[in-house]
Amino acid sequence: MKFVTFKDSASIPKLGVLGSDATIFEFGELGLQFADMSDFIINKSEKDLELLHKISLKSGGKKSTEVQLLSPIIAPRQDVICLGINYMEHAKESYKYKNIKFDGKREFAVYFSKRVNEAIGHNGLIDGHFDITEKLDYECELALVIGKDAKNVSQQSAKEYIFGYTILNDISARDLQNRHKQFYFGKSLDGFTAMGPHIVTSDELDSSNLELKCFVNGELRQHSNTSKMIFDEHYVIAELSAAMTLKAGTIISMGTPSGVGMGFDPPKFLKSGDEINCEIEQIGTLRNIVK
Repeated sequence: MKFVTFKDSASIPKLGVLGSDATIFEFGELGLQFADMSDFIINKSEKDLELLHKISLKSGGKKSTEVQLLSPIIAPRQDVICLGINYMEHAKESYKYKNIKFDGKREFAVYFSKRVNEAIGHNGLIDGHFDITEKLDYECELALVIGKDAKNVSQQSAKEYIFGYTILNDISARDLQNRHKQFYFGKSLDGFTAMGPHIVTSDELDSSNLELKCFVNGELRQHSNTSKMIFDEHYVIAELSAAMTLKAGTIISMGTPSGVGMGFDPPKFLKSGDEINCEIEQIGTLRNIVK
């Protein structure tokens, strides 16, 4: 199933499930009342899921062109957990940009958190914050959403704890990153997280071999495959849950491949008016424009 958060003429965020023809069926019209996507993920019942699955096989809902798609999860209840340097080629370009010699080893995962007061959705505008940054960058990533509280989960059973997958553009201010010697501030400015266009439930997706692309103004910048991740989500869920509870609704973004703006010589940082299209096979396209 594919779940969306959207606005129609009522201008109030609503939840929906996509039908067989990619039209939208509103939760409220099905008798389902949840405050937001996080509330649904946390409190859904098997009966709710059975009803939604039946509806997802139908056609004739609202056309996506008639509504405004928002981020599936607009305001995450916790900071997003991100992986840094989780593709070897991105590790190489990152070290090169920082003028640090890379030894070719990635023995341990790098984790950091990203504050997301409000995520923007498909076709949303990215605030470039050009008053404080001159090195605005993009990062196309596969993100997963935890479906139930996870504690001491094995790699073998990790899939059972994943509600679904979406696309996340981890917007980054590279100069702030380098100035403060850590990721948090430079990746947490308002509007620096884009997600969407929807969440695809984990039963419909094998995340181990998905083509990933990112275009800026039509130019292919990133092109890789999730099979090239150094640490996959099963490893990540097992490692993190061994020492911390991953609450239902937690978002984990799995890192970006090479081809980010800072990786070019000279760098290709974003500017006002640039259009970024992040594509992941079997999920869709997340389009955003820098304002």
